[in-house]
Amino acid sequence: MTGTLLAQTNQLLPQGITLRSNVSAAHTEILTPDALSFLARLHRQFEPERSRLMHLRATIQQQLDAGRLPDFPAETANIRAADWKVAPIPQDLQDRRVELTGPTDRKTVINALNSGANAFMADFEDASSPTWETMLSGQVNLRDAVDRTIFYRDPKTGKDYTLGPNPAVLIARPRGWHLLEEHLLIDGQPISAALFDFGLYCFHNAHRLLLQGSGPYFYLHKLENRHEAALWNAIFVAAEEALGLSIGTIKATVLIETILAAFEMDEILYALRDHIVALNCGRWDYIFSFIKKFRNRPDWVLPDRQQVTMTTHFLRSYSLLTIKTCHRRGALAIGGMAAQIPIKNDLEANAAALARVRADKEREAQDGHDGTWVAHPALVPVAREVFDRRLYGFNQLSVLREDVQVVATDLLTLPQGTITETGLRTNIRVGILYLTYWLAGTGCVPLFNLMEDAATAEICRAQVWQWLHHGAHLDDGRLIDQALFQNVLMEEIATVAEYLGQRSPNGDHSSWRTPLDQAIHLFECLVTNDHFEEFLTLPAYRLLVQL
Repeated sequence: MTGTLLAQTNQLLPQGITLRSNVSAAHTEILTPDALSFLARLHRQFEPERSRLMHLRATIQQQLDAGRLPDFPAETANIRAADWKVAPIPQDLQDRRVELTGPTDRKTVINALNSGANAFMADFEDASSPTWETMLSGQVNLRDAVDRTIFYRDPKTGKDYTLGPNPAVLIARPRGWHLLEEHLLIDGQPISAALFDFGLYCFHNAHRLLLQGSGPYFYLHKLENRHEAALWNAIFVAAEEALGLSIGTIKATVLIETILAAFEMDEILYALRDHIVALNCGRWDYIFSFIKKFRNRPDWVLPDRQQVTMTTHFLRSYSLLTIKTCHRRGALAIGGMAAQIPIKNDLEANAAALARVRADKEREAQDGHDGTWVAHPALVPVAREVFDRRLYGFNQLSVLREDVQVVATDLLTLPQGTITETGLRTNIRVGILYLTYWLAGTGCVPLFNLMEDAATAEICRAQVWQWLHHGAHLDDGRLIDQALFQNVLMEEIATVAEYLGQRSPNGDHSSWRTPLDQAIHLFECLVTNDHFEEFLTLPAYRLLVQL
């Protein structure tokens, strides 16, 4: 679409709405005038509160930087003490023992829905690179999946992919509050990416899903407090009223993946009590949040990512508290992600990886979780075998875990371990590789036998920043300083280039010729700048968007 045609298209849009990029014929079926008007209504009503809450995040971070530690809020003690429950859980969300997650491309959606998992979380954020094409095509793909008309023919193999007779329950995950969708302006202002993703999916699919005995279901992530949950609740009510839905039709699962949200689980459930059905332990973002929120404390440096497992005290405490809190309120508690993927050419390594997955799921099921996440369809039967054997019904809501007593210090206990050269190299290698793929349009990448997404990439760059800025030492005594980092960086750039089959870049990467050049320059800035970037996707999105 030329600039002239784009201008002509904008003249036909509802008042105050401006598109800043091309729209294909297929995407006009998603960006209809009525759908855009619905988005504009949500934006005008709720953008001021979203903006206020983003400022509140910054204020709270300043308090943490000044030495404050989080605690269970005294002002909401009455909510935690009172007896109340969330609204009843719909039938098709009561059994969630295995959930698969992944991006919204057409082939992945079909395979995920056919995987045998109970639910599929179609992810517009951590598993997706938010190009305009990807976000709109994802909406088309989910609409076709809801209609059960989705079809894909692999251009390389000629293989056809269609939806099976018993697809998983579809749950969409919109992008987080911190992100904007720069391609759509409302009254001259970019719309919240969360409202864009939520609004389009709900507008086009809510009534269709209800006719099928399901409903508009969403995963909400990166929330930091009850106020952000209350904003989502108000948006749900407004959407229900606008679309002629009964209050409570929209159902949400909230990922507890920030350290601050762990202190407000009851309050988050209460704020969303008419709409919420579950909390989920989003372990990778939770680890990233732990680093990010206490980033300026030199005595809170974490060891290698591989050593920070769910058996460490602070993570196990958070997992048990999630179960206890949810079941007391009649909500499900979903366990964390298994990021392993099949290792096809090494039977011994594959068996060891599957054993780690199985042990992780055994712990979750034994503790009382109602289900769990996996990142690859091949892990669905592994997780299902464990939960089928452990569960005697759809879920474990009757397991109240009244024996669990978690206090603030449990959630703030620093994990012990070492920082190794291997850990440093892995963080640099995976961080650069992931950013390279992300900037080229792919947000979910299998790397070195793990499925990496934005959450794990965040840990990589945050750990290197933390180690550099607080003068951490490797287990062999070497100081992690600029000289060591630069030496390792140069060696890892060569490794990454070889892995990608590219010539190793030389010299100044700031000219940004290729996604690899961009990724190297961005990663180096992220870990060496004095300012800690809140999310790596914020500067990365500026590189991705060409307007």
